[in-house]
Amino acid sequence: MTHSDADSPASLSHLDAQGQAHMVDVSAKDQTVREAIATAHVKMQPQTLAQIEAGNAPKGDVLGTARIAGIMAAKQTSNLIPLCHPLPIQKVELEITPDPALPGYQIQATVKIKAETGVEMEALTAVSVAALTLYDMAKALEKSMEIGGIRLLKKTGGKSGEYWA
Repeated sequence: MTHSDADSPASLSHLDAQGQAHMVDVSAKDQTVREAIATAHVKMQPQTLAQIEAGNAPKGDVLGTARIAGIMAAKQTSNLIPLCHPLPIQKVELEITPDPALPGYQIQATVKIKAETGVEMEALTAVSVAALTLYDMAKALEKSMEIGGIRLLKKTGGKSGEYWA
């Protein structure tokens, strides 16, 4: 198998000429408004959904705790993902919506910033941690819940422009 120069370690943004991982220098990039929206879901039995909606989870406020955990996670992304930049996030919005057809919950995070780099990883981290927290808060009701569908829906701003799933 042959590799082109485009595939050499030096041409990959997070690898140096020796192929070692490093944080990309974004200091020369323009600050622009950037936004990312990510989604995830937690699938569960209908009776588990009904108990959470009724406020009958043994650990307390499942959705409020998951929402706060997702917001906190977005702000901590650079501590969790090795090559992410620490960012001064200006907005994190986390929505957790019951979905009887799943059955379970749809989770969506919107993260916004004015900076030199994007917030896709922050939005993805937010929905992931919110889903994990929802699981943790409700596991006494059901241990077979399934977390899935974690993906980027949209990103705007920056040199690469817009992305829509």
